[in-house]
Amino acid sequence: MPRLFGRRDFLRAAGASFAAALAPRPAVALAKADAVFVSAYKAPNGSYGVATLTEAGEIVHTYRLPMRGHDVVAHHASGRCAAFARRPGTHGLAFDSGDRARPQVFSTPAGRHFYGHGAFSADGRLLYATENDFDGVRGVVGIYDATDGYNRIGELPTHGLGPHELMLMPDGRTLAIANGGIETHPDYGRAQLNLSAMQSSIAFVDCETGDLLARHDLPKALSRLSTRHVDVDAEGRLWFGCQYQGEAGDHVPLIGHAGIGEPMQWLEMPEEAGAALLNYVGAIVINRHSGVIGVTSPKGNAAIEIRPDAPGDITVRRIEGVSGIAIDKAGFVYSSMAGSFNGRPTPQLWDNHIRLI
Repeated sequence: MPRLFGRRDFLRAAGASFAAALAPRPAVALAKADAVFVSAYKAPNGSYGVATLTEAGEIVHTYRLPMRGHDVVAHHASGRCAAFARRPGTHGLAFDSGDRARPQVFSTPAGRHFYGHGAFSADGRLLYATENDFDGVRGVVGIYDATDGYNRIGELPTHGLGPHELMLMPDGRTLAIANGGIETHPDYGRAQLNLSAMQSSIAFVDCETGDLLARHDLPKALSRLSTRHVDVDAEGRLWFGCQYQGEAGDHVPLIGHAGIGEPMQWLEMPEEAGAALLNYVGAIVINRHSGVIGVTSPKGNAAIEIRPDAPGDITVRRIEGVSGIAIDKAGFVYSSMAGSFNGRPTPQLWDNHIRLI
């Protein structure tokens, strides 16, 4: 079972010079912290940024973003981090968690835009990002060289449409991709162009060859369900969360798991849990120590915590604008698009995701 990455691990990766260069207040906050997180935010003056912060919501360091951010990913061993624009943005920001290198803006090529998510290769040398080939009406994974200015050196097919979150599986070679199945085009903003013909899937793709290793298409009866977010549990099983594009009063499954060589299966939840989420999963995280699944919904102003072996035993937390979620020693920390982090008010409005770094 993986060990929880904590403050000491962060300081070891960042280097002594990072802590030494901090102003007194951030230095004290870091010294008291159990863990360090990273998230994109909107500042009170309307600008955008990405911050490293403690579980108490105290800011340690910030970078300005040239766009509204969505997710931020990190490679612990190298300290490399990357923030992605939300759809249909075309910019990302690469930075070092220990502030040892100048932050660098990178961009998609013409004809592509980001979907807000990505993952580093196992050795941290490559960055994979979900992108839209909007004229080709297909999803792709852009490949960026983290050792050479984040130049884009190639792409892989996602074997689906509208890819959102992807992650590198524990084998270090397989990319698990949530193909949301929704066609969009930047000429039409964030409009969804094919709701009557959606086809969502979970795809497992070889990150070296682009070969499709397995794909699980959602059944026709759930054609309005869009797979969006993924995480892996301690046994290496991929879990996914969905967003429903159908009628608000429908009762549909929102959480499931799938793998190579095993069928897609759905987690049975009480109807009130789906009602609390308003059929919308904004993020999903598995606490690999307890096995508890944490799911958020900014639309429902709710987060739920659920055990796969006892799906009827659910904790529902009511948090205005909640979307970001990450594990910590107490279970989970939550951030809010309405301005709170782990239950503490903040001047920043936190975007959709939090990462432990």
